[in-house]
Amino acid sequence: MILYNVTVSIDPTIHEEWLEWMKVKHIPDVMSTGCFIEARISRVHGEEENGLTFAMSYVAPSQAHIDQYQKLHAPALQQEHSAKYEGRFAAFRTMLTILEEFRS
Repeated sequence: MILYNVTVSIDPTIHEEWLEWMKVKHIPDVMSTGCFIEARISRVHGEEENGLTFAMSYVAPSQAHIDQYQKLHAPALQQEHSAKYEGRFAAFRTMLTILEEFRS
């Protein structure tokens, strides 16, 4: 499985509206692509100079699902986010291969 992580630092004056939009619009739109089996949103703790930071983590069953997402869906979804919050966020993306899971 592949963990696709999007870390976003958002302007603190709009973070509540952004967070609500992520929960009710963007994340459901990403999940509706069928490329991911799980998603979560987390607050990144630490010192932030120019915003509050959040991590959206999506789990895909395979690299092929990530490739499909990036080719068919990511450009439009990222553009929608960029247009709505232009100049008020910074983002970076990371992909990780899940080697093993441990649960208690």
